[in-house]
Amino acid sequence: MVATNLKAEAMKLMDTRSALELEMNSIIERLSQPGGPGLSGNLVDSEGFPRSDIDIPVVRADRIKLAQLRNDYKDITEKISQTIQVLHSAKLTPASTNKDTGIIGTSQGIATSNVGEVAISERSVSAMDVDVIGGRPFAVVDEISEASPAAEDGLQLGDQIVKFGTVECGDALLPKLAAEAQTNRGHAVPIVVKRQGVLINLSLTPREWQGGRGLLGCHFSIL
Repeated sequence: MVATNLKAEAMKLMDTRSALELEMNSIIERLSQPGGPGLSGNLVDSEGFPRSDIDIPVVRADRIKLAQLRNDYKDITEKISQTIQVLHSAKLTPASTNKDTGIIGTSQGIATSNVGEVAISERSVSAMDVDVIGGRPFAVVDEISEASPAAEDGLQLGDQIVKFGTVECGDALLPKLAAEAQTNRGHAVPIVVKRQGVLINLSLTPREWQGGRGLLGCHFSIL
């Protein structure tokens, strides 16, 4: 029963996290639409006056809300990870100590790319129905220049970066992304993005281009 309750809790947390992703995507899409201010663009014109082409109070409210959602997203992802770890520990309980409960232990671990199984009361249930850790986006594309390598190679505004070459979730992500692009100048870098809730594999080649803004021609905002 403990493992069953943990699984139900984990799935509930995942549903909540999915709802947060949808809300964040909606805000990002609004801010990143053509002519929009983006996630961090200026709200004043070249002369220092408030931009007349956007609703500044709405933009500010969206940015504040997005920051709050990002914090909630991080917190709930940590809770999911903790719950899965506890569930994993329950799954590894030796069968000899659980004869009365019907919980059957196994030495199979839960990998980020596989679904772990826990046998409870002679039936198997999934410990993870989705890729909890490996599928977690860590950055979003909030700006892309026309005719840039990013645009030509298929990256889109609002794409959430799950993996960029060897870079995944962690610390100092912006320097790591920049270093990965420099290291692979002229060479295709495999990346995984989440677009409208779907994981997509792309290949992006950092290179010099006519626009000249970096090697990619896009801007990442860390989630």
